[in-house]
Amino acid sequence: MDDELKKNILKTGTSILGIVCKDGIVMAADRQVTAGNIVMAKNERKISQINDYTLIAATGMVSDSQMLTKVLTAELKLKELRSKARPSIKDATGLFSMLIYRNIRQLSPIMGVVGALVGGYNSDGTFELYTLDFGGAIYKVEDYDANFGSGMPYILGILERGYKKEMSVKDGIQLAIECIKSSTQRDTGSGHGIDVFVITKDGIRQEVEERIEPRYVAEERK
Repeated sequence: MDDELKKNILKTGTSILGIVCKDGIVMAADRQVTAGNIVMAKNERKISQINDYTLIAATGMVSDSQMLTKVLTAELKLKELRSKARPSIKDATGLFSMLIYRNIRQLSPIMGVVGALVGGYNSDGTFELYTLDFGGAIYKVEDYDANFGSGMPYILGILERGYKKEMSVKDGIQLAIECIKSSTQRDTGSGHGIDVFVITKDGIRQEVEERIEPRYVAEERK
């Protein structure tokens, strides 16, 4: 990894995670956006619903992740219309990987950097979770992952301790909440809120939508 890529990765902070459960997938993220030592936003939703069966949680530069997510949404819709078949989660991940790969290798004075978790359910009823690094490489997740966010070191330790094979979505939600709360306490690049989504045979739904505020702010609003 060259020095320019390292600098870009370290400029932003975030906490995202994905957990593979026996009855679905759990994905979670914090809400803080940072640029160096500055908090740029406190209520950014980092998990995006691409369609009725696919979620993406992104790390890296916000502008690039927003644009790439929009492009992916449009491309998957076009692919579905042309083929008259629903693209698989693997197809969606492959397309997003290509977009990341192309984006990071464009000749530009400012290099775009995006990593992501892609999760969803296929038409055959199976669930899949993939992680993509900042170069576009794809890795299938069999248990859990926290991608390359700044909160990853704090999240992985809790996941390694708390994850159980064949755990339920219900237990996965509680584990995800514990992970994000831990990262927001220890990682200066993460904070200000928790979003937790689940993907099951019934579809996608948001289970947790919580804003974390300083105690003095919460007391003033009472």
